Amino acid sequence: MKIAVTSQNRHEITEHAGRCRKFWIYEIQDGKVIGEKALLELSKEQAFHESSPHQAHPLDDIQVFITGGMGMGLINRLNAKGVEAIITQEKEPEKAIIAYLDGSIDRLPPHQHSHQH
Repeated sequence: MKIAVTSQNRHEITEHAGRCRKFWIYEIQDGKVIGEKALLELSKEQAFHESSPHQAHPLDDIQVFITGGMGMGLINRLNAKGVEAIITQEKEPEKAIIAYLDGSIDRLPPHQHSHQH
C-alpha cells in the first residue's frame, strides 16, 4: 500500500491539498512503513486544482491520501480512483502515518468552499 501526505514545506502537513505540489509517499507492508519516505514534487499543472480528474495523475497509484484540508470535489475525485481521503489536524507526517496505521487518526470534515473555475 502507498500513502501520500501533503507537505508543501516538506515538514508539516499542508492544509490546502488542491494547491499542494509536494507529497511524502510512504510504502506500507504488513501494517508498517517499509523503506524511506519519498518526496514527490509535482509541476504546477499537476496540482489537483490545475489538472483534470479524467486524465492520469502521478498520485493514481496511492491507496490513502492524508491532508490538513480539502473540499468534497477533491474527496470525490480521490474516491473515484479508489483512494481513501483523510483530513486530519495532525501536523507531523510521521505521526499521522502511525495514527492511520493504528486506527487512531483524527478525521475532520471536508472544508466548505467554492471555486471560480
